[in-house]
Amino acid sequence: MKCPYCDNPNTRVVDSRPGKIELEVRRRRECQACGWRFTTYERVEQVPVMIVKKDNRREAFDREKVMRGIQKACEKRAISINQIEQIVDEIELDLRESREREVSTKVVGEKIMNALKKLDDVAYVRFASVYREFTDVTDFIQELESLIHKEHGAEDGDSGMQGPVDTDD
Repeated sequence: MKCPYCDNPNTRVVDSRPGKIELEVRRRRECQACGWRFTTYERVEQVPVMIVKKDNRREAFDREKVMRGIQKACEKRAISINQIEQIVDEIELDLRESREREVSTKVVGEKIMNALKKLDDVAYVRFASVYREFTDVTDFIQELESLIHKEHGAEDGDSGMQGPVDTDD
């Protein structure tokens, strides 16, 4: 492994341990020339999961692309990079465990939205606005009303009542 700092091809493994996801090994390496330490990840090469786009084009699942999309939705929110990586790891693992070789963008988008909805409502709405191609403020309002309705339904024991009923009329 070549050192990313001085380009020396001689590095040695200082420490190895399991990675965050299955079939991944995290390795700490040290450059023999400059002494710099860095981390590498080794993963089992798997048959790529192909993502079927809306226009039926196909491209390999790109975890970095998913990561960038989620990071954009979570911008300026109290969400750590570790939480985002965990979402991406879970989505990638779920796709690979399904053993489906082709998955539509709809499936991936819904998985992302479900994870963001549990994590942060603002990030969820941001992602949904791009993914569902909101065209005007009405689309935002409908999505927000849906979130509010679900939130109040859960708080009220899902009784369907919006608030106290005035019987003094």
